Amino acid sequence: MKNTRKKRRKPQIVLIHGGEAFKTRKEYVRFLKNRKVSVEKWRGWSGEYLDEKLGGKFQIIRPRMPLQDNARYGDWEIHFERYLPHLRDGVILIGSSLGGVFLAQYLSRHAFPRNIAGAFLVAPPFDSNAGGDEFAGGFPLKGSLRLFEKQAKNLHLFFSRDDAVVPPAHAEKYRAKLPHAKITIYKSKRGHFRVATFPEIVKAIKAAAEQPRKRPSS
Repeated sequence: MKNTRKKRRKPQIVLIHGGEAFKTRKEYVRFLKNRKVSVEKWRGWSGEYLDEKLGGKFQIIRPRMPLQDNARYGDWEIHFERYLPHLRDGVILIGSSLGGVFLAQYLSRHAFPRNIAGAFLVAPPFDSNAGGDEFAGGFPLKGSLRLFEKQAKNLHLFFSRDDAVVPPAHAEKYRAKLPHAKITIYKSKRGHFRVATFPEIVKAIKAAAEQPRKRPSS
């Protein structure tokens, strides 16, 4: 007798990487001329580490967002929406740096077509830094984030006190807009989460995946 029971598909993780956004081409060119480069292979928490820890039980989707080094929100939105038909209920969304503010922006503007089991933003900027550094491209947040919080009830934000790129002051700005989010500020994650491992997010992802899946409310 044949076993007709359907095999349960792996929960999905969508990971939106970081990037840079500038107001002018002059600022962009200055960034290209001055950014640090290395010939050494970099092992970060969002790459092989996540694959090793979660790849066996999760489908990890990593969209390559357009013009990563000179990003525009509208371009990222178009590309992100190409993936929506392939997502299932119970999807887990992760945004790293610029990818985090992108998810906050998108989910505050649009009703997401699938139930979100968890949303995890790692060092997401909110707006320009107090020190004068600015980012543009349509990413800085304005207005209410209530729809974002409603759709992503299992919402975690992670910051580091020694992060000079996205200082902890950004955490307080998110806290004012997302009163029900869980916000963690670590003493150190090697600055802008330049860490090879991130066990806390692995634990949070596994916990989110174990929650019952429900259809999004209309």
